[in-house]
Amino acid sequence: MAEYQRVLFVFVDGVGLAPESAYNPWTHAATPALRRRLGGPLTLEQCQASDHLVLTGIDANLGIDGLPQSATGQTALFTGINAARVMGRHVTGLPGPQVRALVEDGNLFQRASHMGLGATFANAYTRPYLDAVAAGTRRPSVTTCAVASADLRFRELEDLLRGEAVSWDIERDYFGEHVVAALPTVQASEAGRHLSGIADRYHLTVFETFLPDMAGHGRWGLSPAEVVKRIDGLLGGIWKHGETSTTLVMTSDHGNLEDDRSRSHTRNPVPLLATGPLAREFAGLTSILEVTPTLLRCLETPQRVD
Repeated sequence: MAEYQRVLFVFVDGVGLAPESAYNPWTHAATPALRRRLGGPLTLEQCQASDHLVLTGIDANLGIDGLPQSATGQTALFTGINAARVMGRHVTGLPGPQVRALVEDGNLFQRASHMGLGATFANAYTRPYLDAVAAGTRRPSVTTCAVASADLRFRELEDLLRGEAVSWDIERDYFGEHVVAALPTVQASEAGRHLSGIADRYHLTVFETFLPDMAGHGRWGLSPAEVVKRIDGLLGGIWKHGETSTTLVMTSDHGNLEDDRSRSHTRNPVPLLATGPLAREFAGLTSILEVTPTLLRCLETPQRVD
């Protein structure tokens, strides 16, 4: 019989792909999981393509002058629509009404659900945040808009405590300190195990961390090297515990963390890392606009099972 593919999409906010240098945290930070996979750090020198491993740089500038920003970049990433061109500029921060309308009119979650596939967002939310968004007193992120418009369930604190969700900071310490008091922390590799367990049960699983962008902007007091280490630990946990039949895809919306000389976004390409049975499908991508269409094409490819 035929079974649809499983894809785990890890969205890392604010990570560009740059050459090895003293200014690039990915060059000198401890990343054993990535180095084992790539033969070196997550830098331009390691770009490669094979049947089960792809690393390439893709454009996040979208043909618009100025530094790429989160609202339009994430919309492009999760819809395939060039939101920056629609708006005539890169739009920073959380999406306003015009950008939000683009997100709510055909995003990755909606389209996977319309295909009859199981889709989920693995991030944990707090009830006060969800209530504030519902009441209109807090503006939601692109991913929150996308999940809500697809009528998918939001995972909450109870899910996180059961290992059925992952916090945006991966190890739960910042999530606990600033949002939920006395929350037990986990190692990044354990968060990766939890995430892979969720991905084993859905056709499409998405996880987002905006720690890289926060660290790149010098916020939260977390060093770029520590963020790089956490992402590597998360990936290592996924690769150790996840099903080999699941394709993992990781990319970003714009550069930032890859150059610690500045606290601004960059116009560098962003990494597109894919591992697993459908990795080769991502080898020819050139822009973040192509990510959602490629993910959907992979999801609708039947997988032969005995």
